[in-house]
Amino acid sequence: MSTAAGVSPARTLGGLVRYFARLGSLGFGGPIALCGYMHRDLVEGREWYSEEEYQQGMAISQTMPGPLAAQLAMWLGYLERGWLGALAVSVPFVLAPFLIVTAIAIFYARYQGLTWVQDVFFGVGPAVIAIIAIASYKLARVTNKRDPVLWAIAVILCAVTVVAGAEIAWLFVLAGVFGAFYYGGGLPRLSPGAAAAASPLPLFVVNGFAWTGSGSFGSLALFFIKAGAFTFGSGLAIVPFLHDGLVDEYGWLTEAQFVDAVAIGLITPGPVVIMATFAGYLIHGVLGAVVATAAVFVPVYLFVVVPGRFFRRYEKHPRLQGFVKGITAAAAGAIAGAAIVIARQTVSGALSVLIGIVALGLLLQRRVKIPEPALVAVAALVGLALHDG
Repeated sequence: MSTAAGVSPARTLGGLVRYFARLGSLGFGGPIALCGYMHRDLVEGREWYSEEEYQQGMAISQTMPGPLAAQLAMWLGYLERGWLGALAVSVPFVLAPFLIVTAIAIFYARYQGLTWVQDVFFGVGPAVIAIIAIASYKLARVTNKRDPVLWAIAVILCAVTVVAGAEIAWLFVLAGVFGAFYYGGGLPRLSPGAAAAASPLPLFVVNGFAWTGSGSFGSLALFFIKAGAFTFGSGLAIVPFLHDGLVDEYGWLTEAQFVDAVAIGLITPGPVVIMATFAGYLIHGVLGAVVATAAVFVPVYLFVVVPGRFFRRYEKHPRLQGFVKGITAAAAGAIAGAAIVIARQTVSGALSVLIGIVALGLLLQRRVKIPEPALVAVAALVGLALHDG
């Protein structure tokens, strides 16, 4: 296929590796925005994937534990070259933000306090919310189309997420089960044993983790493996779990250090769970950063690769297609709700609101396309210049 004729080149593993290396380096906005970029670039722009393949990836990313953007990226790689494609995509997607966050962590450890992060985050936060708002709206519009049932699911999940202040993992599964029944031909006839086998990942599988020795690399690795295994739907869902372990249970980080880690995860490109890199460095230096990063992404990879063949084999089955519809509609609603929750915690004061409104206006106008990284950079400069940290 020739680019001279205005047609995108055919999808290749090398092309995917290059794309995700760039997305990991310049993809700001967290999981919601990253998924929006993938849809815009790989479905609408280059047409490397169909809408059905993308939605299937979103459904798997919501069903299986693991941060949303990382799992979706791995699934798209899996569609190209199986387990090798998933691995080839995940490495460049994670490597760039890992290097960036490690460099920031080194600076942070040497110059404690990092007041400029507060100034940067003050400006970046509202701009990121604007990016998230547009990405979540586009996802809902593409996913739900004119189906009132899907829109109802999305609205319910959005409202629940806003009220609860967090994503409720099992509501995704319930929405998928409802979709399988509603769009797949009604209630199935299953024996009790079959019903149990068809249920999602049992809690006892992940609850079986246990570790001792709070100061060892082994305990660090096991903690972040469990964190990755419990992260449903969005990288932001990992925050409460990390707080309980890093601050309350083990005391590896202070409250202030943890807040800074979350800020770093939000204002740097790539998956938000890259905050694990920052925390790992503060606990055990560079090796700690490597261990924490690898550990948090291992479950993500396995939850994509292991069931991948099953999803591909039965992708045309009415039950699975209905499940995909239900859980993707739920994802769109929950992501919109998460955006509102983040906005309530991030946007405060007239200047912060103004930055968000201006950023939203710049993204919505169609005369000049504003790259998201450029918008984030300008917002960071505004925060540094105008915010008194």
